[in-house]
Amino acid sequence: MTTLNAIDLSVVVPVYREEANIRPFLNRTVSVLKDMGLKYEIIFCLDPSPDRTQHVIEEEVNRNPSVKMIVFSRRFGQPAATMAGILHCIGEACVVIDVDLQDPPELIRQMYATLKEGYEAVYAQRRSRKGETLIKRVISYVGYRLIAKLSEVEIPRNTGDFRIMTRRVIEELRRLNESHGFLRGLVAYVGYRQTCIEYDRDERHQGRGNYNRLTGSFKIGLNGIISFSSRPLQLMSLAGAIFAGFSFLLGGWYVLQKLVGVDIVPGLPTTVLVVTFFSGIQLLSLGLMGEYVGRIYDEVKRRPMFIVDKKVNL
Repeated sequence: MTTLNAIDLSVVVPVYREEANIRPFLNRTVSVLKDMGLKYEIIFCLDPSPDRTQHVIEEEVNRNPSVKMIVFSRRFGQPAATMAGILHCIGEACVVIDVDLQDPPELIRQMYATLKEGYEAVYAQRRSRKGETLIKRVISYVGYRLIAKLSEVEIPRNTGDFRIMTRRVIEELRRLNESHGFLRGLVAYVGYRQTCIEYDRDERHQGRGNYNRLTGSFKIGLNGIISFSSRPLQLMSLAGAIFAGFSFLLGGWYVLQKLVGVDIVPGLPTTVLVVTFFSGIQLLSLGLMGEYVGRIYDEVKRRPMFIVDKKVNL
């Protein structure tokens, strides 16, 4: 039976529709790990893909016994795939990295050396982002700062899931067992000594990303805020109190005008604007409450984050 001490480093790689990137990724990553002299495992966590991604990985498993694969029963998404790899890995340390080579595997060497200085987690912080549009960069800039302001846990800015963690952090992540696996938030919540390494993010090696750049980024950001802070609800309560106070002042102003004999001509535009504005605030508040209630609903159901269809070499 395999023991934890048999593997020095586990590399967790969530994949979906990435057949063109598997071999280039393995060539660079395996070269780095061999140069480091570590006993390693590389776990591909595969959402069922319409292309040949699974076939390519199976061929690589036959060539290299350190390559492993988990195939899910359906597409559960990258956060769930990442958590599945973390929960199945047996290494003394674990690296999470994407297969598209935007995050350079060569950085693993520096991250591992930094981890050995006494840290429990080392995350990669982006200095620059090649190949990203201005809109995407603006959304990321605003989103990270909004999360930093609202979150009750200090989540590092300009980071993704690319990081290395010790077995101690992995075991704590097992205990959390949350339905929404926002990894960068969960690792920040665990705590312990953590540090960062800055790097310049490259363009994708081949192909296009598998999630919409705008809606995908918005969804990730919203998950980070909702999962780690109740302050939006408090802000909605504060906004309600402010607007209620404003309505009382406005009513008082109309009464005062009436008392001094000013003719008040009913204005349809004013009525429409006020009703529309406050209706929008109410709908926004209900939508925000719905996000929290939806997450409570998911947690209460206790459905598994992922369902495994097949394990290869595990």
